[in-house]
Amino acid sequence: MRIAAIGARFLLGLTFTVFGLNGFLNFIPQPSPTNPLAVQFLVAVSASHFAAFFFALQVLGGLLLLCGCFVPLALTVLAAELYNILAFHITLSPATIAPALVACVLWVLVFIPYRESFAGIFRAKPATQS
Repeated sequence: MRIAAIGARFLLGLTFTVFGLNGFLNFIPQPSPTNPLAVQFLVAVSASHFAAFFFALQVLGGLLLLCGCFVPLALTVLAAELYNILAFHITLSPATIAPALVACVLWVLVFIPYRESFAGIFRAKPATQS
């Protein structure tokens, strides 16, 4: 399981680093979505410069996974990114959801060895400082 988690960490880190950089440098051409609402959404996200923030977080999370530093922080940032990616694909482009699902499986494989780092957020009554 350890080797699978390390491999998943590198694959997920590489994926988010490459596609985050692609958001800035456009070295991988992206096909236009067929859904007009998806086109409107992407135009609004690009025009408002929200996409730059989104891509910057992808690069940050990907690089943290690749170097193995602050992996729980990277998982937290990328969980929010994956949520947004899944929400987009489920609502606006369901035909192209497969890569997002693969990224989610990789995220879970990376999360499993680090689950103890998240133990506090899953408690109904967390410990407080006195």
